[in-house]
Amino acid sequence: MHIPDNYLSPSTCAVFGAAMIPVWKKSVTKVKEELTPKKIPMLGVCSAFSFLIMMFNVPLPGGTTGHAVGAALSAILIGPFASVISITMALVVQALFFGDGGILALGANCFNMAFVMPFVAYYVYNFIKNKFKNKQSDYIAVVIASYVSLNAAALLAAIEFGIQPALFKSASGVPLYCPYGLNVSIPAMLIPHLLVAGVIEALVTLGVYYYIKKASPETIYEGSYKTPKAITRLLILMVVLSPIGLLANGTAWGEWGTDEIKEVVGFIPQGIEKGINFNALMPDYSVASLPEYVGYILSALAGIAIIIITFKIIGTRKQNKKVNAAQ
Repeated sequence: MHIPDNYLSPSTCAVFGAAMIPVWKKSVTKVKEELTPKKIPMLGVCSAFSFLIMMFNVPLPGGTTGHAVGAALSAILIGPFASVISITMALVVQALFFGDGGILALGANCFNMAFVMPFVAYYVYNFIKNKFKNKQSDYIAVVIASYVSLNAAALLAAIEFGIQPALFKSASGVPLYCPYGLNVSIPAMLIPHLLVAGVIEALVTLGVYYYIKKASPETIYEGSYKTPKAITRLLILMVVLSPIGLLANGTAWGEWGTDEIKEVVGFIPQGIEKGINFNALMPDYSVASLPEYVGYILSALAGIAIIIITFKIIGTRKQNKKVNAAQ
């Protein structure tokens, strides 16, 4: 679901980037108002979890691959506005350091996965939980919220892909960017996500939510945002197991390289061939001359380290400002 650069027109990317600016601004304001410096690290934990879970690619129908996002879990644990910041951070690190998702397309990816997905999940979860107040409603709400929110994000990505050939063509009528219209992009994205990826998102969210509820219930019931040892252990386990994501063959739909798109479509759209080509530090979560699984583990460690340290610095600066203001 990570849209690469050059599959959306620059103007499309600009529209979604502009749309995210007020969302980010509102989210930062909410986080400043609602979260104390001691609670900021939990944003990093949720961001790190999202970063890691997106490394676990799974096979999808049609020979493509996909992954869970973790935005629903983040929204349920820390709220939708804080989740916007957490998931955005994960997507920024993926794009800048690992080439997973485009630089120009970052606004579109954030709109789908860091904005729409957590907000849909949060409101669906709370509606079901409050509507059916029984022992099982909490878990049912988690499952439905995560499943619906992932497919909502997938639908948006499909629409963004699908409108390109209708809006942006060469003088001869050849698509300049994504060559597939809505009649192809929507079923190609939605069917695998409805059948498999959404189910995986629901199961992962339910499993982790249940684990946290049993191992560290204060995180959910008391609103504690300290980093419980249970969550730290979970992140370490995910890093160790991250090479499992290498087992999935195929490329996620819409994330083809130039050679792949030529093989699939028969030509390389001009906007893709001549578009931006950003060279990430560790492309595709790999490290030159090292085995794939070693590169994957090192990438996982590097990614979560960048995320955790960034939020730690933010929390420290906020604490210092609070102390200085009190003096």
